[in-house]
Amino acid sequence: MFAVIDIETTGGRPERDKITEIAILLHDGEKVVQRYCKLINPRCKIPYQITQLTGISDDMVREAPYFYELAKEIIELTKDAIFVAHNVRFDYGFVKAAFADLGYNYQRKTLCTVRLSRTTFKGLPSYSLGRLCDSLGIKLSNRHRALGDAEATAILLGKIFEQKQIDEPDWMNKETKKTSIPPLLQESVLNNISEGITGVYYFHDQLGNVIYIGKAIDIKKRILQHFALTAKGSRSSIQLKSEIADISYEPTGSELVALLLESDEIKRIKPLYNIMQKRSRAIPYYGIFSQYDSFGYVTLNIEKLKEGSEPISTADNIASAREQLYKMIERYNLCLTKCNLHQLGGPCFDYQLHKCKGACISKEDANNYNERAFEAIRKYSFQSESFLLIGKGRHIQEKAVVCIERGQYKGFGYIDLSFGEPDIDAMREAIKKYPHNRDIQQILCTNMGKHQKVVYELEKRETQG
Repeated sequence: MFAVIDIETTGGRPERDKITEIAILLHDGEKVVQRYCKLINPRCKIPYQITQLTGISDDMVREAPYFYELAKEIIELTKDAIFVAHNVRFDYGFVKAAFADLGYNYQRKTLCTVRLSRTTFKGLPSYSLGRLCDSLGIKLSNRHRALGDAEATAILLGKIFEQKQIDEPDWMNKETKKTSIPPLLQESVLNNISEGITGVYYFHDQLGNVIYIGKAIDIKKRILQHFALTAKGSRSSIQLKSEIADISYEPTGSELVALLLESDEIKRIKPLYNIMQKRSRAIPYYGIFSQYDSFGYVTLNIEKLKEGSEPISTADNIASAREQLYKMIERYNLCLTKCNLHQLGGPCFDYQLHKCKGACISKEDANNYNERAFEAIRKYSFQSESFLLIGKGRHIQEKAVVCIERGQYKGFGYIDLSFGEPDIDAMREAIKKYPHNRDIQQILCTNMGKHQKVVYELEKRETQG
């Protein structure tokens, strides 16, 4: 449904001037199915030149209803419709401002018949409503009155539909995929978020409760994606949007730190909509584990993660886990059989290609094979290592530091580079402690390669201290 709207006002600035008349024509895409037109008392004097232009005088609106008296009707008429106007920024801006004066955040998808006319009827001398109607043979009566202009705009919209269906059948999806701010959220909140900030963001309800936590490389861009109006959306995402009344965020600089902080915050706060998403997704994490077989060979296998388990590496799905395992096999000439990827008995396929040295048929000595297996495990695991991951900070004179000690995540912090490069002790002192868990290990396994890795010998340093 389309709400073709035209308004008359006391001037051209919505922050200062007021609406004197509004017309709403509901259009089903083929014809107008409902008409609504009301004079409005602007609670101020109408300038003489405006009366000369529109014919609307102070006497005409003296007994007319105030905007707040019509507000509910306007909301109901337009709630499931696309707001259409000739120069939609003007009409939509005034209607939004009038609702903002009442403390209500009015949001609708919009279509502008000026812009659509420029792309549909190219080369015309003018795209003002009057000149456009002359060019297209549209009868325009009661010019500069809301109903007359709205009627002409509705006819124009019909002509645009006819031409667009011929030239560009999918045009409507492109035109109406707009960003819509949640009804409870003040637009200034979104405007105050700078672009390009990496970190964690929080959606709050009217009581200030955190109802959703997310992370993003560009927080503002990601939030706008949440708010994008699409034809399809899950029930929970639509409900979430309707409850957002405020937004806060925590810059991290580093994407890895954003992932780590988001994971910890979700577990600590347990926001309603994060819990709903987790239940609906039910993603089983997988890990690569090692053990010895009965012949003394180190074997690698993929299993679902369980609480308390200590895999060499982790992955979101079994396909990713297999990809990691194949990389280990190829780089270190490991045996497909010893990695549980060949279970038919006899030599594995790689042995026939001279990539495997024969562990599958006990031809290669177990100790020799295990040396390469241990090297692969050390490369893809941090279970016994102590190191720092150094990444981008929140500003140019700062670095983010993530600390791992004996394979356990200890937390993250920030170091100031203004006084030169800090030593390892200073970096460790900057760490704020956070708990280690399966999700954190999965994040670290997946994202370690994106950061500089500084390894240190924790045991020796502690002994010397």
